[in-house]
Amino acid sequence: LAKDTDIVDEAIYYFKANVFFKNYEIKNEADRTLIYITLYISECLKKLQKCNSKSQGEKEMYTLGITNFPIPGEPGFPLNAIYAKPANKQEDEVMRAYLQQLRQETGLRLCEKVFDPQNDKPSKRQFMNKSLSG
Repeated sequence: LAKDTDIVDEAIYYFKANVFFKNYEIKNEADRTLIYITLYISECLKKLQKCNSKSQGEKEMYTLGITNFPIPGEPGFPLNAIYAKPANKQEDEVMRAYLQQLRQETGLRLCEKVFDPQNDKPSKRQFMNKSLSG
């Protein structure tokens, strides 16, 4: 990873390795953010599987990024055990804005990785350029 990378780049770069962790030691706030983004990437990839072009993928990612989503302390937030609930309305708004920005940026950057710039189709990278199905 280059030194100008941020938490979104890191989450995308380490996604494959991170999804295999059953337990993850949380040492700081960045670890909590990395866990959230990793879970969000999983959601994005489910949506992107159904997209036939980068522009369609970007639309799906934009919609997913802004769709009403729970924040720490709310029912349905999957990481309530490791996130503190916002203390007041202002913290609530800041948290929601931060997570929305993370979601939108992650979705857009994923589209850059998922879609082949040559043909605008999802990239079908294969191990050793081989497939058991032919």
